[in-house]
Amino acid sequence: MKEATGFATALFRTIILCSVLALVEVPSLVNAAGVPALREVTVRANAKELIGSANSANEGTVLKQQLDLRTVYRPGELLESVPGLIVTQHSGEGKANQYFLRGFNLDHGTDLRITVDGMLVNQRSHGHGQGWADTNFIIPELAGNMQYLKGPYYADQGDFSSAGAVSMNYVDKLPKGIASYGLGQQGFMRGLVAKSHAVGSGNVLYAMELFTKDGPWVKHEDFKKFNAVLRYSQEAGSTKFNITAMGYGGNWNSTDQIPQRAEASGLVSRLGTIDPSDGGEAHRFSLSSALQHTSRFGVTQLNLYTLHTNLALFSNFTYFLDDPVNGDQFSQVDKRFQSAINLSHLWVNKIAGFEVENTVGAQFQNDVIDNGLLSTKQRQTLSTTRKDHINQNSVGIYYQNSIQWLEKFRSVAGVRSDYYWFDVNSQQSANSGNRYDSMTNPKLSLIFGPWAQTEFYFNYGSGFHSNDARGTTSTVDPKSGDPINRVNPLVRSTGYEVGLRTAIVPGLQASFALFRLDLDSELLFVGDAGTTEASRPSKREGFELSAFYMPAHWLMIDLDYALARSRFSDSDPNGDHIPGAIRGVGKLAISVDNTGPFLGSMQLRYFGKRPLIEDNSVQSNHTVTLNGQIGYKISKNVRVLLQGFNLLNTHAHAIDYYYTSRLPGEPAAGVADLHFHPIESRSFRVNLVANY
Repeated sequence: MKEATGFATALFRTIILCSVLALVEVPSLVNAAGVPALREVTVRANAKELIGSANSANEGTVLKQQLDLRTVYRPGELLESVPGLIVTQHSGEGKANQYFLRGFNLDHGTDLRITVDGMLVNQRSHGHGQGWADTNFIIPELAGNMQYLKGPYYADQGDFSSAGAVSMNYVDKLPKGIASYGLGQQGFMRGLVAKSHAVGSGNVLYAMELFTKDGPWVKHEDFKKFNAVLRYSQEAGSTKFNITAMGYGGNWNSTDQIPQRAEASGLVSRLGTIDPSDGGEAHRFSLSSALQHTSRFGVTQLNLYTLHTNLALFSNFTYFLDDPVNGDQFSQVDKRFQSAINLSHLWVNKIAGFEVENTVGAQFQNDVIDNGLLSTKQRQTLSTTRKDHINQNSVGIYYQNSIQWLEKFRSVAGVRSDYYWFDVNSQQSANSGNRYDSMTNPKLSLIFGPWAQTEFYFNYGSGFHSNDARGTTSTVDPKSGDPINRVNPLVRSTGYEVGLRTAIVPGLQASFALFRLDLDSELLFVGDAGTTEASRPSKREGFELSAFYMPAHWLMIDLDYALARSRFSDSDPNGDHIPGAIRGVGKLAISVDNTGPFLGSMQLRYFGKRPLIEDNSVQSNHTVTLNGQIGYKISKNVRVLLQGFNLLNTHAHAIDYYYTSRLPGEPAAGVADLHFHPIESRSFRVNLVANY
């Protein structure tokens, strides 16, 4: 109740303050899949069209027009257009974001599956943490649409999708070229050029982005990155295909979380750092292709890609706890080649007089990984804790059918089987080995209605996430030498949900869902180790409410709120609260456009309290932030935008942890304390955008 009251108060204050507004998500007519949807998407304001086609109350699509009007501090915040999803950062900008959804602190992507153009962004057996999902390579202007699903109810979604799945696709062509240049506070500068041309019977799309930012930190981030995209696409009758090359590179300094006692004593300021040599560099290069062919036998989709990524990350979360002389900085390195093929086929036939829509698919993935953990000082290597070469392979196969049994009743049933092979060659022979695991998961959705433009959903399904390959074979702690237990390669999740969706009021669409999710083993972020580890079984119960209202063609309002109760489901004297698990989340997005030369948008976000230790004796505070923009259309092809971030200039925290660290002069055992990363202070950016 306190969570809901806090959000309502913040919402009321913001409505009083603001008169400019932002765009919203309109759920999709298609399910999110692991392969890109190549067909064109038509924008429809009439939300009634979703009735009769959605399989749950929690699925939808955010269209390009909506994404274009969002005010985002970093590319990953585009994902916040998904109801109930929070995206934040606890370190330097080049690091993968922190995600929160459905009662989870998902760290860098443990149970949220993210794909871009069919390529899985989550990286398994990653050097920093399982499911690492770095979205810094995304160019927002190229995003065509973003589909989302929540819960383990969808046969085409595999690893990391227990809480949800988000799939973003790039456009094949742009209506006009884009030349954008932005300047702002905190050392912000960004330039973008993007255009598409007709070449032969197809289109060539290219884009180049250069970006730099220092942030408000005492130690400047000096974040520099480049992004480049080159795509050829073609549509020939019943066949569509594209081939795309992408490149990204970035390097940065990090201001990681600091202990509360350090700020209170004046050792560092709120925007200061304990170890100014933290930071990192990353690269990502990919080549992908997608094909869709329609024939009298159905629709076949094929997606294949290969990518190379490289990360060197330097962090120090405990300062001088382990090494009072050199400090506790460590480096996590990860180099990999990832290749995958995703194939699906959809057809319709009749069985006993009923039309049955069938989908069968197969997904193959191979990761060849070299990662390591090093002890460092000012980014110079002191010793090697562990180095591993990993070859990880997986095959997923699935079948799903949809049957309209009665005028007001249909079902969607599916089954998915996954097979994993782990081969770990560690510098410590005791931690080398091979593991194999497999899992089969059923899915079922029952849909009733519509009655009075209202539909009801009952969903059940089980899913999974994989554990780090190193954890599946390790028997000795590489740092202490103590014996440890191997973890299960695959961990099952089981979800239940009831919900409804209604469009009974003209211009208003609303959905409501009650859910429960049981997890056989929680993946937790370990603050003093900088990684994730398998933990106790857990359960989550909660609800989500979202509403989209378009009272006029120039005004759109989007509101969502979610509340979850997250607990470990076994017995332990330490307590049953899950550290970092989100309780309440609320967002309001309002936009005004098509009223003349002016446009505007606003996004309010409520990020609720989280328990930080198992007995709930230490909690984070809630956070309220407000971003917005106002624009002026100088001409048909030129506009200028003023964007503001953290307009309330709140000094709240982007993330909080509770663990033991040691500052100079403190006892050798260290001090247990709250560690936080503050939200960036208020800043403004001006962007000039020209279309040609």
